[in-house]
Amino acid sequence: MLHAGGGLPPPIPVHGRCRSCCRACCCCSHGQSGASPAVRADAPLGRPILIKNACVISLDKAVGDFESADVLVRGSKIAQIAPNISIDDAEIIDASNTIVMPGFVDTHRHMWEGILRNIIPDASLPDYFRIIQRVLGPVYTPDDCYAANLLSALGAIDSGVTTVLDWSHIQNTPEHTDACIKALADSGIRAVFAYGSPSNASPDYRQDPKQKYPDDIRRLRKQYFSSDDQLLTLFLASLSAPPERIAETWAVARDVGAPISIHVGVGNFINGTVQKLGEMGVLKPDTTYIHCCTLNDTEWKMLVDSGGTVSMAGYVEMMMGHGTPPIQKALDLGLRPSLSIDVETSVPGDLFTQMRTVFALQRNDVFQRGIKGEKNLPKLLTSRDVLEFATIEGARANKLDRKVGTLTPGKEADLILLRTDRPNVAPVNNAVGAVVANMHPGNVDTVMVSGKILKRNGQLVGVDFGTVNKLAIAARDRTVAASKYERARF
Repeated sequence: MLHAGGGLPPPIPVHGRCRSCCRACCCCSHGQSGASPAVRADAPLGRPILIKNACVISLDKAVGDFESADVLVRGSKIAQIAPNISIDDAEIIDASNTIVMPGFVDTHRHMWEGILRNIIPDASLPDYFRIIQRVLGPVYTPDDCYAANLLSALGAIDSGVTTVLDWSHIQNTPEHTDACIKALADSGIRAVFAYGSPSNASPDYRQDPKQKYPDDIRRLRKQYFSSDDQLLTLFLASLSAPPERIAETWAVARDVGAPISIHVGVGNFINGTVQKLGEMGVLKPDTTYIHCCTLNDTEWKMLVDSGGTVSMAGYVEMMMGHGTPPIQKALDLGLRPSLSIDVETSVPGDLFTQMRTVFALQRNDVFQRGIKGEKNLPKLLTSRDVLEFATIEGARANKLDRKVGTLTPGKEADLILLRTDRPNVAPVNNAVGAVVANMHPGNVDTVMVSGKILKRNGQLVGVDFGTVNKLAIAARDRTVAASKYERARF
């Protein structure tokens, strides 16, 4: 019997690395053939896995929750959830002293910035635009994209995120795009690749023959995303202005069947876009709207009437000046938001932080309205509400709720085991409350994506992180040097 985190297999042997990328060489980090250095091989699924004696939060009302039950995984799917499952040929994981729940789902993260974590911790949104998008992003190479995306994906897995939407606006060339996609595939995470524009200082990058946005999405659909029944799926990361250009790019995305994600209602920078697009008649249910902090009432109505979904990144929205996260506004209109990280350049990369941020914000808003004498106050959010925002609502926004977001027999086995026998959480009196109020990435013991264990006993499986870290540091140093950016070290 293996405990929730029994012995680890050795990491994949690290291949050598060419001094310059030759694309087809098997030892290149994002070459077109061969294994990547420092990350797990894609091994076939073996015996069924039986997770025993766990506290189960399914987030599926039809399945329910269990103080103690078992979860049977066959291949990539959840086969059964019930107490005392007995099966002869399974690998047994003793999940005593853990909570088993769906993996977290992030609906908006700029993963190409993984090598730039905490580089501008005190920045405002104008600072971010100036430094990250106009100074550092334009000098990125495909190798830098690979290192950054791989690091960001492994960090997400480590914190219990099993699905992430990579909002990728670093498409300086098609080779940059290919490197980002390869890193996601190598990491083992379930990812939505949201294909975006270049990070380019040119006022009109369309004049640069290397730029292929948005039409390169047609190649991507054929080359990487020909099926929706795979770990990587395709979105469009939309421009935010001008409306005519937005409508053009959306038409291309819809022509290849790619849903859309767009930043709207952001400070004094991105305003009025939704109303103009609504008046053009292009709003549809295939679109997720990020932030939404400064939308007007007409825009909110258009968003709701079109069937769109919402992604909020409450921590960064307050930190960088996007505006107050419109949690209550969305709830008043019957929208249940998903949650996202946004930029690791300035904020932590886990959804525990995001859950607590929106939880505290909404409740404080309601309490303050009561203190001022307002009557008929909105309902207070509960811990379960925000846990759903971080799981099933994220799956809906990423168009993956038929596959993930709840522990439901027949869905993909994307789940996490969270340790409850730790000083920060023991003793557990309310399981959902423990996850939302007390836990952090250090409680993430085991992570499974599509039936494959990617983290066990608190350690990433089959990953030589020392080598990954070296790749990331080398890419960071090259980018900083090439851009002549003076990095503040303290």
